[in-house]
Amino acid sequence: MALLTRIADATGRWFAALILIGLVAGLVVPDQAAQLSPSVPLLLGVIMFGMGLSLRPADFAIIVTHPRAVLVGIAAQYTIMPLLGFGVAWALDLPALLTVGMILVGAAPGGTASNVIVYLARGDVALSVAMTSISTLLAPVLTPLLVLWLAGSTLPVDGAGLVVSILQVVLGPVLAGLLVRLVATRLVERVLPLLPLVSVGGIVLVVAAVVGANSESVLSTGPIVALAVILHNGMGLALGYGAARLTGLPETARRAVSVEVGMQNSGLAATLAAGHFAPLAALPAALFSVWHNLSGALLATYWARRTLAAESGPDAGADSGPAAGDGPSTGTP
Repeated sequence: MALLTRIADATGRWFAALILIGLVAGLVVPDQAAQLSPSVPLLLGVIMFGMGLSLRPADFAIIVTHPRAVLVGIAAQYTIMPLLGFGVAWALDLPALLTVGMILVGAAPGGTASNVIVYLARGDVALSVAMTSISTLLAPVLTPLLVLWLAGSTLPVDGAGLVVSILQVVLGPVLAGLLVRLVATRLVERVLPLLPLVSVGGIVLVVAAVVGANSESVLSTGPIVALAVILHNGMGLALGYGAARLTGLPETARRAVSVEVGMQNSGLAATLAAGHFAPLAALPAALFSVWHNLSGALLATYWARRTLAAESGPDAGADSGPAAGDGPSTGTP
């Protein structure tokens, strides 16, 4: 158990590099990687079940204690990123399937690694966990509506099918994980340190599968899609921070909202794209999965160093107090 825990810790620390390895594997052995494609919904369901196991009723207390921060964050999550996905795709004149893929990334809930990034960035982890959880629970309603609105004129969208898929691979597993933790708390707490093995491993396999199924497209259209993904993520991080600042949230909450807005559940976006449109539509999600973890890690490093510098200066703590608690993350990377 101790060895597995150390491996899981290393997996959590190196998740960005591991996901990059998944992308490379999809390019190097595309046929083998593509064989994982039918298992992508199952993999995402396992990841979401792990997320449910990591949650506690106390994680939702911030809704009562700091409702403004939660409302600002969720509103930013479901407005900034969908509109940016559509706007970036339009500005770069992406084909219809790639446009839908960008919109799906934007309309997805918060990413499963965001809690870890916020923790490393010295942000408000309680707010981050609440935003990830609430945006995930709202996804069966908001994600299909946003895709219908923004992509309905581009390609036919099966809104009802999207709802069913999200219920099956997201909401159902998350609620099942919550229930299991309630009835078997001690057992779940013993295995919680191992969850990074499940979540990171699942995301790596999803990325490899999507890239393998689109290896030719990655090589031909990869640069323009990569540019779209970088713009989408970067602008999301910046606008999320700006929205939190404009509404008067403290620095730790601004960091949490920024990361939650900029980092998306790209595994869900890839699953929906491949299942309801075409494999090519999942390409933005696969590249986003790699990039947002790299950019998130870099941003967390910058903010952490900035906080340390402020704490060692004469004005330590002037604007660094948490809005709603700053304990260790309960989410999984």
